[in-house]
Amino acid sequence: MSKFILPALPYDKSALTPHMSAQTLEFHYGKHHQTYCTKLNELVEGTKWAGKAKPQDLVEIVKDSYKEKLAPIFNNASQFYNHIIFWNTLKANGGGKPSKKLLDEIEGSFGSFDDFLKLFKETGVAQFGSGWVWLSKDLSSKKLKIEKYANGENPLIKGERPLFGIDVWEHAYYLDYQNRRPDYIEAVLKNLVNWDAVEKNLDSECLFECEGK
Repeated sequence: MSKFILPALPYDKSALTPHMSAQTLEFHYGKHHQTYCTKLNELVEGTKWAGKAKPQDLVEIVKDSYKEKLAPIFNNASQFYNHIIFWNTLKANGGGKPSKKLLDEIEGSFGSFDDFLKLFKETGVAQFGSGWVWLSKDLSSKKLKIEKYANGENPLIKGERPLFGIDVWEHAYYLDYQNRRPDYIEAVLKNLVNWDAVEKNLDSECLFECEGK
């Protein structure tokens, strides 16, 4: 029976230094993300989702478990999904500006790229406690949005398409930045975000590998 597996990182654990340390990756990816994956597999046993482990299955589990108020399944499925998007939209020597397609959408939605960066950082800093700040696409208006979400929630629960999110749980940054969340968010935006990967997410909500055997 198929089960979800933790996808491999698209880079070495030390590749994001000095902006995100290998120690942070050891704990955040190796411990926290793995735990969400393991717990999700345990929780879906005996449910309608048992044996379903394709990327689109994960998207459906997130959406359906939220609607059905199945909090334990939702929390682990959503956090498993969130972190896959997170790791796959980072890279060494990232940052800068996106290519024209995504840049046009950003400027059309937020006025300018600098305005986008400012709003994204402010929104992430404003999230009280654990959560995420997400760039998403509203599939009705076709506009991009920046919103903060508590705990493990993400734009899928609103019928929107997640493009890029920064984890603002303390475990994501405390080893490297202590309580300096603004510095962490700025470092990711300026030095780590992989805009090419973010642009690919414009066309799909499950462009990643997460299927196991």
